[in-house]
Amino acid sequence: MTKQEFAELASRGLIILDGATGSNLIKAGMPRGICTEQWVLEHPDVLIDLQRAFVNAGSQIVFAPTFGVNRFSLESHGLSDQIEPMIHRLVGISKEAVGGKALIAGDISTTGQMLEPRGPMTYEHLLEIYSEQISLLVEAGVDLLGAETLMSVDEAMAILDAAASVCDLPVTCTLTLEADGSALYGGSAVEAVETLQEMGAAAVGVNCSVGPDQLEAVIASMKSVAKVPIIAKPNAGMPTITPTGEAVYRMGPEDFVRYMKVLVQAGAGIIGGCCGTTPEFIQGLSTLKA
Repeated sequence: MTKQEFAELASRGLIILDGATGSNLIKAGMPRGICTEQWVLEHPDVLIDLQRAFVNAGSQIVFAPTFGVNRFSLESHGLSDQIEPMIHRLVGISKEAVGGKALIAGDISTTGQMLEPRGPMTYEHLLEIYSEQISLLVEAGVDLLGAETLMSVDEAMAILDAAASVCDLPVTCTLTLEADGSALYGGSAVEAVETLQEMGAAAVGVNCSVGPDQLEAVIASMKSVAKVPIIAKPNAGMPTITPTGEAVYRMGPEDFVRYMKVLVQAGAGIIGGCCGTTPEFIQGLSTLKA
């Protein structure tokens, strides 16, 4: 997919993304604290069923489960030497799931490390990490790149720089933001849009973070400076944490869609769901395209 083709798709109306991966895999039996991507490789039918349900619900873009498949993140699981076969197999599973009925985004995310001088990660090292991951995603045949759950504007900048060095695919960028629009490791909603669109991002927005009921002002502020589509992919509300550490998301599909309609009116042009959202949520979002 070219950047122009992505822009043309966005110009035709709302784009519907997929919903949560991790929380749905946990509901399907995935233990906590393991390498999600390795579990998917061992249980591909679970992901295929989930992503197929998202497509049937109306998702136009589905994220391949490559969220943490970069050399740095895989080191903690002793899998860094498996990065190439993992990416190719994971993208292949998503291709089987969507059957050509939706675009596949190569999922890229945070390393969890703060950049110098706040933390130990250098910008140059981050570029190396993302350049390798993106090169492998391109080889595996993704249609676009989706950078999500980023902790700072600097992380998104590194991903855009890395992508520009190895391919010409459109890149969407979403940060995890507080309700006031501030990023966890630096930057803000408005700064993200102004900086990343000038660096070539195809769309900028927010994912994970809080529920859609807390993001109207954030989306409106992003839209006010945007030259590219704004993404809203929030959680199903703020979770309640049980004594066993389980995150319970209590916002149902009807309320989620009602609040998401407000975000569309505030300027969101690409919408989906993050933690706690299921195919039923995406089916509800699809009604907003009418």
